[in-house]
Amino acid sequence: MDTSPQVRIDKWLWAARFFKTRSLATQAVAGGKVHLNGQRVKPAHPVRLGDELCIQRGGLAMTVRVLVLSEQRRPAPEAAVLYQETPASQEARERGREERQLWRSIHDNARPAGRPSKRDRRLIRTFVRKGPD
Repeated sequence: MDTSPQVRIDKWLWAARFFKTRSLATQAVAGGKVHLNGQRVKPAHPVRLGDELCIQRGGLAMTVRVLVLSEQRRPAPEAAVLYQETPASQEARERGREERQLWRSIHDNARPAGRPSKRDRRLIRTFVRKGPD
């Protein structure tokens, strides 16, 4: 019989502040957005010290190692002590952030600033009236 301490995965994710509510954590685990040691698990599955979690939220993937078990939600600085993100995960998130910034800067410059001028409005109106040839 295994007597090592364990906590439900949905409770731990909520306590570690990956999700705002325990219900959201449960939905994420049930929906396959969280993998424990490379395996898809159910929300009631226990988490143990040293386990590796891959968490996907909003297009971002994060891989963390469980350092401390907790069922209580604590302030963010204390919650950050519960896990350690892997270096590969940090690097991938940083690369993704840089790519998003670059993409945003390219596409923001392509968009005209402000409202169309009087001349622009005339051109738009003539284009809409004539339609594509």
